Amino acid sequence: MKKHLRLVARIATTILTLWSLAGVVRAQEPEAAPAAQADREAVETAPVLVDGETLFRVRGISARPAGVRADAIAGRIRDLARDPSLPLEELVVRSADARSEIVAGSRLLMSVSDADAALEGVDRTAVAETYADRIRQAVETYRRDRSTRHLTRAIAYALVASLLFALALWLLRLFFRWLVAHLDARYHARIRSFQLRSFTVLHAEQAWKLLAGTLRGLHLVALLLVLYAYLDFVLVLFPWTRWLARNLLSYVWDPFSSLVLATILYVPKLAFLVILTLIVRYLLKLARLFFAGVEAGTVVLGKFEPEWANPTYKILRLVVFAFALIVAYPYLPGAESAAFKGLSLFLGVVLSLGSSSAISNIVAGYSITYRRAFRLGDRIKIGDHSGEVVETRLLVTHLRTPKNEEVVVPNSEILSRSVTNFSSLARKGGVILHTSVGIGYETPWRQVEAMLLLAAARTLGTLREPPPFVLQTALADFAVTYQLNVHTDRPLVMEETYADLHRNILDVFNEYGVQIMTPAYERDPEQPKIVPREQWHAPPAPPAPEEPAR
Repeated sequence: MKKHLRLVARIATTILTLWSLAGVVRAQEPEAAPAAQADREAVETAPVLVDGETLFRVRGISARPAGVRADAIAGRIRDLARDPSLPLEELVVRSADARSEIVAGSRLLMSVSDADAALEGVDRTAVAETYADRIRQAVETYRRDRSTRHLTRAIAYALVASLLFALALWLLRLFFRWLVAHLDARYHARIRSFQLRSFTVLHAEQAWKLLAGTLRGLHLVALLLVLYAYLDFVLVLFPWTRWLARNLLSYVWDPFSSLVLATILYVPKLAFLVILTLIVRYLLKLARLFFAGVEAGTVVLGKFEPEWANPTYKILRLVVFAFALIVAYPYLPGAESAAFKGLSLFLGVVLSLGSSSAISNIVAGYSITYRRAFRLGDRIKIGDHSGEVVETRLLVTHLRTPKNEEVVVPNSEILSRSVTNFSSLARKGGVILHTSVGIGYETPWRQVEAMLLLAAARTLGTLREPPPFVLQTALADFAVTYQLNVHTDRPLVMEETYADLHRNILDVFNEYGVQIMTPAYERDPEQPKIVPREQWHAPPAPPAPEEPAR
């Protein structure tokens, strides 16, 4: 029994000792392996390519980089392959001082040094023999692939593959057309809208369009798969395109995988941008609700005018957007790349050069708003333009003239000109409309003033308070110039008011037989220039209305 126990103890001790030694070896190996791997990775190497296939890799030196050496070796191998007079049996390895030379007859293809062998981690002679075998295979394949027999067979295979490719495309088209028609005939009418309680999530027609779009996508995927299989088969047949066939999948897959990997790595930054967007969005919503209350009058801010609410909100929104963009800039895709910085600089220069007038109009638009020069619905005059303000924008102001014409005035022009507002004071005491007449000295000025005031009293749209008044503005050579002033609180229809006022002046002066003088005359006429009352409605004027009995 004791013997068995001692045997078990010895076995356990031996196992523990071996386990400890293995642990020591494992602990030491990772230290040496990364060092050796790092040494290999520190050496610059380049592949020797023939018809797109890598034969082996070679190292370079500072005077002759690896890429230059690899291209020279590949060129000599191709020159050898193009010369059918040189048999492959003459391709041998020849030893020289500190190097092994691979030669074909009198041609030196390459030399293998101890440094090249150290790169592979084996004996120099073995490396040279391996390289020579790879070169023989490459030359043999190069010559065989370019033989007349091989090319004729490759062309035949390519023609057959092209016919099968065309047939596959035709069959796929027929199949998917039949499938769509079959589903349309049997299931299109049965598709119902998808509803969640009373809310329609997906309409029936939208569901059918989604199904049809999915089938079109599957059709496209099938076409791409058939196209890839066709290209992969045909390109492999010819030595000049074989390298393209080997890399065909990588041309599609590498960008796609890089995009997927970049998207996955970008998820943390994307989450930050999403959170920042939500915060900015709700801040702007709160600001909009606040300024909407100010505009509606439910929120009062001292001397802050309600019409300032909307432009102030726009300024605040611009500031918030600018601040959010500054915060989000480091998290944007490619923000640190030279292309992104160059594009940003280019756009900044374009905007600064091409938008100077636009920026000046925007600044002028805000200045006009806070100056309170006018508001919507006011009758104003800017230079030669007069009309009702129907719309104000950041860049321009829209006026509607009395002729129902729309005039668009740049805000910078409004800021640089004087603005006449007929409506601002008309709301309080009425704007004054005035017109002048010239009456001879033989007519008493009290009678003229009374007639003008009578004409003002007959005019619709004029105010009784403040009362109209008459000014004698000039004592000219042949007449006295009288100016009639009336108040109106309707400046938008001042043209109609002026027309009615002039008609009434003519009627009153004709009634009392007073002649309105012309600007200049040579002598007094024998008869005064007045229109008798019985001629006021001479044809084609409408007949006079019947006057009520007095």
